[in-house]
Amino acid sequence: MFLNLHREELMISKQKYVLIFTSISLCLPLLASAQWLETTIAVGNSPIALVYNTTNNRIYCANYGSDNVTVIDGATNSVITTITAGDHPLALAYNSTNNKIYCVNVSSGNVTVIDGATNSVITTITVGSYPHALVHNSTNNKVYCANGGSGNVTVIDGATNSVITNVTVGNDPWAFVYNPSNNKVYCANFASDDVTVIDGVTNNVISTITVGDQPLPLVYNSVNNKVYCANEGSNNVTVIDGVTNNVITNITVGDEPRTLAYNPTNNKVYCANGGSNNVTAIDGATNNVITTIAVGNSPGALVYNSVNNKVYCANAGSNNVTVIDGASNSVITTITVGGWPRAFAWNPVQNRTYVANYSGSTVSVIRDSLTGIEELTPRVSPLFLDVFPNPTKTILTINASTPLRTVEIYDILGSMVKTDDLNESASETTISMEDLSAGIYFVKANAENIEVIKKVVITK
Repeated sequence: MFLNLHREELMISKQKYVLIFTSISLCLPLLASAQWLETTIAVGNSPIALVYNTTNNRIYCANYGSDNVTVIDGATNSVITTITAGDHPLALAYNSTNNKIYCVNVSSGNVTVIDGATNSVITTITVGSYPHALVHNSTNNKVYCANGGSGNVTVIDGATNSVITNVTVGNDPWAFVYNPSNNKVYCANFASDDVTVIDGVTNNVISTITVGDQPLPLVYNSVNNKVYCANEGSNNVTVIDGVTNNVITNITVGDEPRTLAYNPTNNKVYCANGGSNNVTAIDGATNNVITTIAVGNSPGALVYNSVNNKVYCANAGSNNVTVIDGASNSVITTITVGGWPRAFAWNPVQNRTYVANYSGSTVSVIRDSLTGIEELTPRVSPLFLDVFPNPTKTILTINASTPLRTVEIYDILGSMVKTDDLNESASETTISMEDLSAGIYFVKANAENIEVIKKVVITK
């Protein structure tokens, strides 16, 4: 079985121009697109996990076999540096509030904390035995580390890096998901066939939910406030109510479900089944199976691309990636990558998908013909736009050469988070950014028949 191998390893015109750009950059893809292998990046030995730094547009790759983390520039795909971590780095998480990357080291029982701006190691935090997984609570700025050998979860303060407490959970905690609507952390316990629900404020255990056999991945449905748990041993997915923590239903899927992904555009949950070489698409509203999609051999990782509404599936047994249309569930193409692809990260700025190839010691970069949400200003424009200070922590000033109609702020996934309606009454305005998390945002200024977009960075 794939799981046994996996676990053994772990233990060891201007208007026309504007219309086209807005459709692409703000996640309203109306044009056909294609994917191709852009480049292959050499990293450390046995790359096993990836995470994206939204503030600095960087990709971090944990290399299980060489005990380090490779940092990749999201704009150029060049390797910036390699950071020494602990023994057998296994999982990564990003803290957007403080711009930190956390790397769990399974064999040394600790977590390496990396500064996202300087790529220097800030500290190393001792956690429990055989730590497996990490998740960030953005509401309370906490990082949770699942310790498979000691049956507990270490809660880390995201600002100070100090250990707040250790929470006892089930046997062999393996995976996390965070529910921001109710501020809960869900922990799947592989050996006790249950999910522990932790209060994000108090760190108390709220409930323990019985699920199927050998629960592994979790995913959160933000539209219907549900948590999905894939059970590898019983070939089903348990659906949990995010408010009551009650089990809504169990959905039969393929053989050995190994990973999950959520598509918020069409409200679908995708489940990759490693034993039957397919992906089950589930309706997020009704919990019904929509279809089953044939993919490559031993699919083990999924990622969702919100710019062009596609799902990428890494097939470890056939060394390729299947690209699925998020609207129709049809297979668009299959792309050959390196040996044993097993982890993804998506860069929305350049619209690139990064694939960690475990046996090839490389990262494959897949590019889409639709551009990402990169800053773009018309080559010839009567509208000059200045945004300052940039980066900012609190207030952002937008100054234009002509009176503005509206100013809109979008996050890196293309969701509008703020708007200011000026009705062409002023050419300068200020917007408070204090309530937004650290990261990359885009300012879209609208004058008559003209739109200009500028990138801004928020720091905390």
